[in-house]
Amino acid sequence: MADVPHPASTVSAFPAAAGRRALALRAAVEQRLVTPEQPLAGLLDVAGVRASAAELRAAFATPGVAVTHTFAVKAAALVPVLRLLHAEGIGCEVAGPGELALARAAGVPAELTVLDSPAKTDGELREALRLGVAVNADNFAELARLDALVAGAPGGLPASRLGVRVNPQLGAGTIGALSTATATSKFGVALRDEGAADRLVRAFLARPWLTRLHAHVGSQGCPLELMARGVRVVYELAERINAEAGRRQVDTVDIGGGLPVNFASDEVTPTFRGYADLLRATVPGLFDGRYGIVTEFGRSLLAKHGTVLARVEYAKSAGGRPIAVTHAGVHVATRTVLTPAVWPLRVIALDPLGRPKDGEPVVQDVAGPCCFAGDLVAEGRALPPLAEGDWVALPDTGAYYFSTPYQYNSIPRPGVHGYVCDTDVPSGVRFGTVRAPQTLAGVVAESGGGDPEALAALG
Repeated sequence: MADVPHPASTVSAFPAAAGRRALALRAAVEQRLVTPEQPLAGLLDVAGVRASAAELRAAFATPGVAVTHTFAVKAAALVPVLRLLHAEGIGCEVAGPGELALARAAGVPAELTVLDSPAKTDGELREALRLGVAVNADNFAELARLDALVAGAPGGLPASRLGVRVNPQLGAGTIGALSTATATSKFGVALRDEGAADRLVRAFLARPWLTRLHAHVGSQGCPLELMARGVRVVYELAERINAEAGRRQVDTVDIGGGLPVNFASDEVTPTFRGYADLLRATVPGLFDGRYGIVTEFGRSLLAKHGTVLARVEYAKSAGGRPIAVTHAGVHVATRTVLTPAVWPLRVIALDPLGRPKDGEPVVQDVAGPCCFAGDLVAEGRALPPLAEGDWVALPDTGAYYFSTPYQYNSIPRPGVHGYVCDTDVPSGVRFGTVRAPQTLAGVVAESGGGDPEALAALG
């Protein structure tokens, strides 16, 4: 469920966003981006993405403070999306070689790229240092690996900015799986474990090339106060290291991302401005010019600007309950289907032309196409009666939904299309393909179709 915003935050909406979405849904049907043969697509509002990026930059802008914003690539691992965000001044936070390759393909420079992962290989670390990508080490063993790599760098100084991720161990939010600052979290150096903080300080003093500290408390389900307390812990650790070093060794604090998203309506709350203002009140020293700041927001930049559009293939009933069987299921709405109480989505009912559907609401289920009983994106939802050939739209799905599909039943990945409103075209909407729909040949190829005899030939 949506978090209650901190009093410092204000509700901000992009007033035209819902109108743009309605135009795009109808235009997607008219322009046959979705058809009976292509019954599922993801739509992304380019103007909305640009507006979110602008809000983020404005919220953290502080005279004399160097702020680097990066986008958590896992939230929308699509090269054109990364390219668009880079054009808006946002770099990339990557968690492995695949995401780094996507950032490189999008033209994001090394100085705007941060590598975070709890399982970096020697090869990944070596490549990051070769490119000059910033790296946040996850643990002491990884620091030992970096020692060897840094020793081999020209002059013993890496081109990359290097730091350490810490776990402030402050507890969980309402979604345990997304809370990364629990007592037993797998991420970072656990600061409250016996002797860990002292050992980390010594590690910094022995390595003058360690200049950053990083923490990410969690994301959806984490209250802003908990997130701000996590930043405070990291800031205080930086102050301690610098005091013991007798110089400003730590010059940058990476505050992670994690701003929650409101999935209950079109309101954007909490806001980047509200969170930044809370940080200024909680950690004022972070904004006095002595430290650079890195952010790693993901869901909060993209979620409100994406919509899944799916065809209603059949309308049926069971036990007196109407069921609309659609093409949007666990393969795109994985978290919603598997944990519906935590990740509920709104459903917009549309007629065969993609227009809002009228009719007295009827309590019904909205099901997906996958072969298990729990494949429901909405259960017992009051909606205008859905019929064969209608469409359903799932708003707020711009992050982690159509961009990170789950290959259940080998259903082809849907196409993803960006849109802008344009009065110069008849429909009022122009589309650009971000990712083409996957073909059946593509499904077969990535499932070993190139060598069907690979196992039989073993004898």
